[in-house]
Amino acid sequence: MTTEKAQGTNLPVHAEIEAFEVVDNSLVIGGQRLVDVASRVGKTPFYAYDRQLIEKRIGQLREGLPQDIDLHYAIKANPMPAVVNFIAPLVDGLDIASAGEMHVALDSGMDPREISFAGPGKSVEELTQAIAAGITVTLESETEMERACAVGSGLGIRPRVAVRVNPDFELKASGMKMSGGPKQFGIDAEIVPQILEKIGRRALEFVGFHIFCGSQNLREDAIIDAQQKTVELALKLAAAAPQAPAFINIGGGFGIPYFPGDKPIQLHEIGAGLERHVERVRNVLGDTKLVLELGRYMVGESGIYVCRVRDRKVSRGQVFLVVDGGLHHHLAASGNFGQVIRKNYPVIIGNRVESPETESQMVVGPLCTPLDILGAAMELPVAQIDDLVVVFQSGAYGLTASPLGFLSHPVPAEILI
Repeated sequence: MTTEKAQGTNLPVHAEIEAFEVVDNSLVIGGQRLVDVASRVGKTPFYAYDRQLIEKRIGQLREGLPQDIDLHYAIKANPMPAVVNFIAPLVDGLDIASAGEMHVALDSGMDPREISFAGPGKSVEELTQAIAAGITVTLESETEMERACAVGSGLGIRPRVAVRVNPDFELKASGMKMSGGPKQFGIDAEIVPQILEKIGRRALEFVGFHIFCGSQNLREDAIIDAQQKTVELALKLAAAAPQAPAFINIGGGFGIPYFPGDKPIQLHEIGAGLERHVERVRNVLGDTKLVLELGRYMVGESGIYVCRVRDRKVSRGQVFLVVDGGLHHHLAASGNFGQVIRKNYPVIIGNRVESPETESQMVVGPLCTPLDILGAAMELPVAQIDDLVVVFQSGAYGLTASPLGFLSHPVPAEILI
């Protein structure tokens, strides 16, 4: 993490940290000082999500992208019910990946027809629940197609289905690639026409395509290139479909900056490319909608993870801040969720933001493993026992992406503020 500071504070220069204010040396989230929020929660560690920042981000998407683009929220990024309930009225649909997420989505009041269920290996029980609720099932294999057909027959319902396509290309420079080559996700593009022909002969209602190439991408050119190829493939496959698709879900992949040198993506550049795709789809398929499915980009920068310093110790000249949180609560910030070379998330001392005296400190958790690191040799304000350590960019893939049962520590709280 860079040691440069934003003007007038000890906040590192970082595009998204600037969204948070500082009052009386304390970070502010949701209009409240962090020290007051910590008292309100009553314990540490905890996650806090700022609803104003979530709404602002969705507004930026509406402003920067074509009006005819539908926005879906991918619940897997942050399935906290209060977060989903807040987002649901602001978006056009929800995307789920389990029966647990299904229940959260349905409780939000979203029209079941605007909820899609993706993911390989759905159980018969999950398919039954989704089809009974009227949710769109995204088929990941021929076996899943047959199961959906059998479930629908048993329920006396014609299931709404989309086909997830595994294209022969990938999203370049993405943090996690989910297409191209052999994949567990979706049906290989070359055999999709055969599947579409079978769907047309079954008691299934074909409603769309889902083509998702990868995630956490900060290169506009790569996103634009993948979107162009995705639309071209969808238009080609639509010619073999039993009816024109109601939608083409082109995934998301929009990244957020975590590390030094990361720059936020420029929405207007992506929006200009999508404008052309919207027009092309309209000319070829009529009323077919283009859907962007975003999770991390909607909520990632709105959240912080807060833990308290339990001990301050010096080992051979290195200061260690031992906090009450760690990788069991925030696996991604520890560097153990996909990083090849560990890099620090943005971290500050939340109640000493403007303190001028700094030193190199290791922020480590209470677990019996050397992997339990939240900040390695970071230049931070000199911290003491009971100070609050804040990890930014924690609104997505935080709590539910972490091994909460590891070493049996208590589960942290969550708050939407």
